[in-house]
Amino acid sequence: MLVARRSALRLALAAIPAAFVSTLFVPAAHAVEALPDARFVGWAEAVNEFQIASGKLALSKSGNEIVRGYATRMIAEHTEAASFLVKSRSEAGVSYAPDPAAPPNTAAILQRLSGLQGPEFDTSYANAQLGIQTDAEAQYGAYSQNGKSGPLRRYAQMMLPKSQEQLEYAKRLVGGR
Repeated sequence: MLVARRSALRLALAAIPAAFVSTLFVPAAHAVEALPDARFVGWAEAVNEFQIASGKLALSKSGNEIVRGYATRMIAEHTEAASFLVKSRSEAGVSYAPDPAAPPNTAAILQRLSGLQGPEFDTSYANAQLGIQTDAEAQYGAYSQNGKSGPLRRYAQMMLPKSQEQLEYAKRLVGGR
């Protein structure tokens, strides 16, 4: 009987470290919650405005053709996205509600970019794009699945694949300026 208890105890103790270790190396999913409708609109408008403004800065401050090409694309795509957002917002009956919490403080990023030139600008621009696009992909994904407003959810569903593609380009931009 004592031998059976010891064997059971050893088996139980041997299993604990394995279970504990496996929880250490399994990354926790970082779930993003969908913003409430008005905050989502404010957030999406801020993203579009940032992409247009930072793209215009890149065209005036960068000599790098890859950066300039990316900027040109962001200006075009986010100008179009802004017009779709206006229609979706109107259809949903949701007013604009600026969201200073999300995305990251775009005004501060634009101010910092304004003071840079050349390769220093290119590096900061690329890093800013990576951050914004990472946040955009997460929020568009969350809102497209869990957003309350049908028209805004359709907007997020339209933007999600574009955002995923833009994130891939931003990753390349960071890696290959």
